[in-house]
Amino acid sequence: MSFHTADLCDQYEEQARAGQVQVLEPMLNSYGDRAVFHGRIATLKLFEDNSLVRKALESAGAGRVLVIDGGGSLRCALVGDQLAALGVKNGWAGIVVYGCIRDSAAIGEMDIGVLALDTHPLKSIKKGSGETDIAVRFGGVTFTPGHYLYADEDGVLISPTELAA
Repeated sequence: MSFHTADLCDQYEEQARAGQVQVLEPMLNSYGDRAVFHGRIATLKLFEDNSLVRKALESAGAGRVLVIDGGGSLRCALVGDQLAALGVKNGWAGIVVYGCIRDSAAIGEMDIGVLALDTHPLKSIKKGSGETDIAVRFGGVTFTPGHYLYADEDGVLISPTELAA
């Protein structure tokens, strides 16, 4: 599927203005080699512990996008090159991190979309804490498992149904 988020906003303007199609506030930077990606949403909510990230990315992605609500922490990275490589290997379309990543140069060469607040060289702790497959909210939008995410150079859209480009 080829799309531009600006064109989708034009096409679905009424739904966007009504909040049915949500537009993420500008806050994330792109790090993966795939600048344009989309897929069904899977979610994690955690804080400075990426144990559940590994578990999620070890599973079959089937073109989904993993959205990680890391509480906006800028104190450690939740995704590095090894986890991003797992995402590529297992068919994830993208990873969206409300927090930091590391190994950004290596991730920049991988065929996966990766959006995050920033980079940080320190890895996270691993205690296995967090929640999976729950609605998470940041950047003015709610990411609901099973809904659709569309990302490109202009921004991120969330829709409860698949959008036709």
